[in-house]
Amino acid sequence: MLDFVATRNRMVDVQLVRRGIRDALVLRAMRKVPREAFVDPGMAEFAYEDSPLAIGEGQTISQPYIVALMIEAAELVPGDRVLEVGAGSGYAAAVMAEIAARVFAIERHPGLADEAKGRMATLGYRNVEIRVGDGTLGWPEAAPFDAILVAAGGPEPPPALKAQLKLGGRLVVPIGRAETGQELVKLTRTGAADWREEGLGGVRFVPLIGRQGWAEDGSRSATTHVPGHVPGHVPGHVPGHVPGRARVKTLPELVAEAAVPLPAPEDPGFAAAFDRYADRRVVLLGEASHGTAEFYRARAAITRRLIERHGFSIVAVEADWPDAAAVDRFVRHRPARPGAEPPFRRFPTWMWRNTEVAAFALWLRERNGRVAPERRAGFHGLDLYNMRGSIAAVLAYLDAVDPAAARVARERYGCLTPWQNEYATYGRAVLTESY
Repeated sequence: MLDFVATRNRMVDVQLVRRGIRDALVLRAMRKVPREAFVDPGMAEFAYEDSPLAIGEGQTISQPYIVALMIEAAELVPGDRVLEVGAGSGYAAAVMAEIAARVFAIERHPGLADEAKGRMATLGYRNVEIRVGDGTLGWPEAAPFDAILVAAGGPEPPPALKAQLKLGGRLVVPIGRAETGQELVKLTRTGAADWREEGLGGVRFVPLIGRQGWAEDGSRSATTHVPGHVPGHVPGHVPGHVPGRARVKTLPELVAEAAVPLPAPEDPGFAAAFDRYADRRVVLLGEASHGTAEFYRARAAITRRLIERHGFSIVAVEADWPDAAAVDRFVRHRPARPGAEPPFRRFPTWMWRNTEVAAFALWLRERNGRVAPERRAGFHGLDLYNMRGSIAAVLAYLDAVDPAAARVARERYGCLTPWQNEYATYGRAVLTESY
């Protein structure tokens, strides 16, 4: 079973502290709140990954770093009254409840609001109140607030929310269209009609739907239109641009800014550039065409670095499971299976039976020979091109560890028996609906 406490602490240390989150109150709260309780049970093992997760109704629970960034920007202290727009699963509200005196959260989807209320009751957060409504209009009867956090991107900061802030209060809100990217903005109220603005970087949130946000069809809501304004269009501005703000950069522009020039794969500095991903559980290396020898050499160089320097122990490839198992026995110094066919003799042979992969397998075998057996990195396939070999491998394993399950597997594999040797007949049967 996954140790959620250890995983939660690792999330804080790796995803938050290393990326600049410093507020001790925020870090302590995020070490305490069980994020796995705010996602579907089937997604619990992914609760502390550095990514958003779907929670239903087309909504997501934000990645932990974004939650921490927004709460740190809000400068919460004990005694504060906080409004959250877009309660979602309730996770951010729970984190804020560990710091502030009262948290008021608005969610426009009744199903999500009910689930969030249930979680608060189960976890004992009695200082959180959740209701269903239009978050762009705020919660006037509970105002004024010390801080307001908005978990959806609007065309501009909703005037109703700005009006519900105390003097010195902080509003943290994404501004811009979801499809073109948004800017996370912090507004601090310095006077009755005066504000100090600070940009916190690019983000991507679901759209803020409401009377002072976007309409359901993606146009600006009626209450934000100016006379003569065409819904969905801001006069004098490019699509996705927010009036009075700098133009949102396009995806190619953002990629160009973030791109890092690399030397040739053979250069020692090439693989070193990928050390930035060493703290991840899984690193995916892909290329759309499966193309050139240079790509295969680059992929091998990165993989060698992650294994040698950072302790990665599994190489999972888009290759046939039984064939990759033969390579795995070779690289981990295990005996070959008697009577086994040579690996990678069927489609797609060119992807794996090539000199670059052979060179990597030889390196991995040599490297594994220098470490203890339990520290040897494996080579495993994720695909099942070889139906007959794959079925045989499953049955051989089950025969050894669970004979009852092996009998069930044989029965269920029976429907595939006619096509184990001639896969084309299965394709023809599907096309003619004669299967």
